[in-house]
Amino acid sequence: MNDLGGSGSRALRRTRLAAASAAVLTVAAGLGVRAVFGGDFAKCAGDALYTVLLYALLVLAAPRLRPGRAAAVAAALSWAVELFQLTGLPDAWGRHSTLARLVLGSTFNPPDLLWYLVGAGCAGALHRVLRTSRVAAPGGAV
Repeated sequence: MNDLGGSGSRALRRTRLAAASAAVLTVAAGLGVRAVFGGDFAKCAGDALYTVLLYALLVLAAPRLRPGRAAAVAAALSWAVELFQLTGLPDAWGRHSTLARLVLGSTFNPPDLLWYLVGAGCAGALHRVLRTSRVAAPGGAV
């Protein structure tokens, strides 16, 4: 069956739109948490939201990605970036580039690994709930 312009194509567009919206909202939430709160809460929330953003970008790029796999990949990417900080390169690059500092961070912090899992778990759970509710609705698509 050809999905060009069909319901499958519409479902993919809806998924991409939702993922793009989630990415924008996640960035806004991250900036808001930093502006309103401070200290450890803002740091932990920022770590979790970093992984939520990666999750949203993964689903935007691959809208057929299932929640469990998307959560695992987002967590793995977050862990990879955190472990890369052990090399010292992100810190050095971050001194010359705000973008590098925002994307790669600067110094390894073991508790961050936990908060990445929290973010991936929350994003995956929400994605699963939204997929399930859409399928259960009359005329819903996966």
